[in-house]
Amino acid sequence: MTGIFYGSTTGNTETLAKEIASALGVTSADVYDVGGSPIDKVAGYDTLLLGSSTWGLGELQDDWYSFVEELKKADLSGKKVGLFGCGDSASYPDTFCESIGLLHEELSDTGCTFIGQMDASGYPNNSSKAFEGGQVLGLAVDDDEPNKTEGRLKAWVAVIKES
Repeated sequence: MTGIFYGSTTGNTETLAKEIASALGVTSADVYDVGGSPIDKVAGYDTLLLGSSTWGLGELQDDWYSFVEELKKADLSGKKVGLFGCGDSASYPDTFCESIGLLHEELSDTGCTFIGQMDASGYPNNSSKAFEGGQVLGLAVDDDEPNKTEGRLKAWVAVIKES
C-alpha cells in the first residue's frame, strides 16, 4: 500500500502529489500534508512517496522540518521510499529541487530502500543534491519547463510501479 506525504506552500507540490496519486490509483485518503499529519500515519504503508518544494537557497519546505525529524526516528526497514519535488532551474540552478537530495540524505540511515531514480540527462541543470551519478534521485518538476512535466511524471510513475 502506498502513502503520499507532501509539504506545499504555494500549492504546486500539493497539485503534483494529487497527480501522482491519480496516476498510481492512490486514494485521496492516502495523501497527506505533512504540516497537519501525525508521523504514525507512515506505519501503515509499504511504500512512501515524499514530496517537497525547494525554498531559498536549497531548503526544504517549512512543514518538513519537524516531520522529517520524526521520520528519521521511525523504523523504515523494509519500506520503499520514492521522492518528488518542485523547483526552478533557471533562477536556482545550483539548488534546483535540492529538497529531493535533502530528504534522501536525511533518510539514508533509516533502513528504507529508495526507489524512483531516473536518468538525469533531460535536465538542463543537474548540479544540486537532487542529482547523483547521472541520475535524479526522484521526480524533479521544473517550474521553468512545464511542457516536460507530464512526460517526466509518466516516466517516474512507471519506475515506481516497477519497484
